[in-house]
Amino acid sequence: MNYPAIAAVAIFLIAYILLATEKVHKTKAVLAGAVLMILLGIVSQRTAFHGDEAKAIEGIDWNTIMLLIGMMIIVNITRTTGGVEWLAIRAAKSVHGHPTLVIALLCVITAVLSAFLDNVTTVIIIAPVAILIFERLESDPVPCLISVICASNIGGMATLIGDPPNIMIGSAARLSFLDFLSVDAPPAIVSMVAMLVAIALFLHPRLSVSPEVRERIMEFDESAAITDWQLLRRCLVVLGITLVGYVVHGWLGLEPATIALTGAALLMLLHTEGPDEALKSVEWSTIFFFIGLFIMVAGLVETGVLQMMGEGFIAMTAGNTGAMTVVMLWASGILSGIVDNIAYTAMMTPLIKSIAVSAHPQAATAGWPQIYHAPDILPLWWALSLGACLGGITTIIGSAANVVVAGIAESSGHPITFVRYLKYGVPIAFVSLLIATLWLWLLFLR
Repeated sequence: MNYPAIAAVAIFLIAYILLATEKVHKTKAVLAGAVLMILLGIVSQRTAFHGDEAKAIEGIDWNTIMLLIGMMIIVNITRTTGGVEWLAIRAAKSVHGHPTLVIALLCVITAVLSAFLDNVTTVIIIAPVAILIFERLESDPVPCLISVICASNIGGMATLIGDPPNIMIGSAARLSFLDFLSVDAPPAIVSMVAMLVAIALFLHPRLSVSPEVRERIMEFDESAAITDWQLLRRCLVVLGITLVGYVVHGWLGLEPATIALTGAALLMLLHTEGPDEALKSVEWSTIFFFIGLFIMVAGLVETGVLQMMGEGFIAMTAGNTGAMTVVMLWASGILSGIVDNIAYTAMMTPLIKSIAVSAHPQAATAGWPQIYHAPDILPLWWALSLGACLGGITTIIGSAANVVVAGIAESSGHPITFVRYLKYGVPIAFVSLLIATLWLWLLFLR
């Protein structure tokens, strides 16, 4: 490798080590790495910010960035209404406080909301409610919190907008909302059913409370959770319109980011408060984390590092589609548990693009989307999507949702240790990856 390639790899690895060890905040680490790549001339300013179509370098993926910002605005305004808290409390009361059934219902609610909102916001709302319910039941809330984490990752896997890795993959590979529903949703549903069965088999015998204690749950007043009924109705209407927009965006010729920003603008117009609060609630740290990652990955593409990795991947699997798909799925599942699945996906999306170009050099002039959807390349995108989302279940640091719940649990006096989480996360991730392997084989490889 030449000097720019060595420098790009060194900067990327240092940023990754800082990110994984949490010695420096992840946003600081990747932004510093991104700026350093530009200042050293590894990637030009124009390529970093606007990409280079001739070289198939994306640069900052503004479709992903704007989709995230739009959804964050919609979700943050909706969160202020208390609607999700009402739903969680209502669910607990509907099963009269039976611990196992409460966990199962909270998991189903979390999975569904994570598919259509985003899993980080969902767990921010659900986790405190779960802690409150189980404290009233005089039970340890940690099994419920871990179950909610797993459900958020499984549910987020089901759609384009549910988990940041899917947003990135959808934008890079030009895959639509309906594409994700048809490919990722079925294994998500089966994995969710398998998890609910595991809860019934392994948690139920250990969770029992007296009828007197369960009566405390019936004393909750869920209506008190709603802070603004009128705003809640408006939010539900805008969310409905936005979700319909995602379904038909391909027919309308609009990017998902345009749909998200349209929904955000409409909801801000309907909201009586000024825009400052809605914009202040956007997770700007996460947004700039993405920006830094995209620039660093552009440096790896510009210097040919990812092309070399792609050619090595093809050589290792002898170009066999089935082997490449299975290796991509399980490698993604394992590595996403070691490092943040967002950072992992940011590196792997351009790697798949490099594999596509290496496998079909004669078709490069036909246009990038056509190459990315080639029969031997398309399964790799889905393997990455399923592997990254399910791999996020494996450890407590595997995804942003995991880290958020761990922080809430610790601040509430119910810490989730790394080892204790592994006892739940690894088996659930393993079974879910087996389900995903079978599904990809039935869909693409048989």
